[in-house]
Amino acid sequence: MDDIPLPALFGLLLVLLACSAFFSGSETGLMTLNRYRIKTRAQKGERGAKLAHSLLQRPDRLIGTILLGNNFINTLAASVATIIGLRIFPGDTGIAVATAATTLLLLIFAEVTPKTLAALHPERIGVPAAYVLWPLLRLIYPLVWAVNLISNGLLRLIGVTPEDAAQHSLSTEELRTVVAEAGAMIPQRHQKMLLSILDLEKATVEDIMVPRNEIIGIDISEPWETLLESVISSQHTRLPLFDGSIDNLKGVVHLRRVVGLVSEGKLDVSELQGLAREPYFVPEGTPLNQQLLNFQNQKRRIGFVVDEYGDIQGLVTLEDILEEVIGEFTSDPATRIKNVYADPDGSYRVTGSVTIRSLNKNLSWKLPTNGPKTINGLLLEKLESLPQPGAKVAIGGYQFEITEMRANAIKGTRIWPPAAANLLGKAAKAARA
Repeated sequence: MDDIPLPALFGLLLVLLACSAFFSGSETGLMTLNRYRIKTRAQKGERGAKLAHSLLQRPDRLIGTILLGNNFINTLAASVATIIGLRIFPGDTGIAVATAATTLLLLIFAEVTPKTLAALHPERIGVPAAYVLWPLLRLIYPLVWAVNLISNGLLRLIGVTPEDAAQHSLSTEELRTVVAEAGAMIPQRHQKMLLSILDLEKATVEDIMVPRNEIIGIDISEPWETLLESVISSQHTRLPLFDGSIDNLKGVVHLRRVVGLVSEGKLDVSELQGLAREPYFVPEGTPLNQQLLNFQNQKRRIGFVVDEYGDIQGLVTLEDILEEVIGEFTSDPATRIKNVYADPDGSYRVTGSVTIRSLNKNLSWKLPTNGPKTINGLLLEKLESLPQPGAKVAIGGYQFEITEMRANAIKGTRIWPPAAANLLGKAAKAARA
């Protein structure tokens, strides 16, 4: 070393600092890579992404390679700096100056700067680095294997298996966060659809079903003229067929099969019953994601929700579940839900059969969902009696006014959300004053 010129030593030190910066930046860049994006790029055939993905499958070997190279470089850099220090400042002063200078240089140029750059741009640093680290790992593999054998043994003593580190999975909530923070990479409309798909497991068929008292069908006990009028004027393609009551369900009729017989004048009650398909029943409490699969497996589009006693509680269709994903085909929040109408004063006129979940989802409300499923059920549970029209009640900051009662059920309500309810309260106080 004494024969090496001082300028050459300074040049060697700069090269060693650059190598140290490479290893430090590579470590941060590779370990902060988006593994799902890298896997996708690797599946498309990108060589750099393939190498990076392969290295990340065993992070213990990757870290071992990087740290072996980095420690070797840093040790060599410290030695070269010491020689330079002794050349310029003989004695202990040179060693002290070399130690201080080496620490500062390594900290700034070989640690903080490259690691910060790699953290901000992991793909621009990590993927190219894989071209160097991959052959380096193969070159010094025996040494890496020996070091990892010892370190992995120590990890196993405390119950950690290094091989499990490569197995990354996202929970539902974590996946929701990824989708929500995707920003411009996923259009907002698509984000909402993806989030709605994730929400399907949180909702059950009772949340979206048509209540039994609102099921539209064909009652074969009615006069033939009334029955025929129901078939001709129906806006639905499939109708339940029952005798007197929905509890006496005969099946489901597809009106496309009925139209021909009607035009030929051959339709009668017996023919109608012959065209009916056996009804499909759905247990209450079935999650929507599971019911979507059940509809697919059973080749069905309509099901009747039954309780633990086998009584029909409502009707759910494939279209209802799909609307939970894609939403209603309208852009006005006040008309996204059937039987919900916005008024100029900020209140909403809502039919009692509207589900709480649909209001919360489409109007961004926060009505309680851990009890009754509909507005009618929520109000009856709160009041604990059958109210009279004009009765008012407050639930969670929302003001309710019953506007219509029918057959022991709340048919119509007016709801003021918290902001409108506050204005209403202020107006009432001003009127009393």
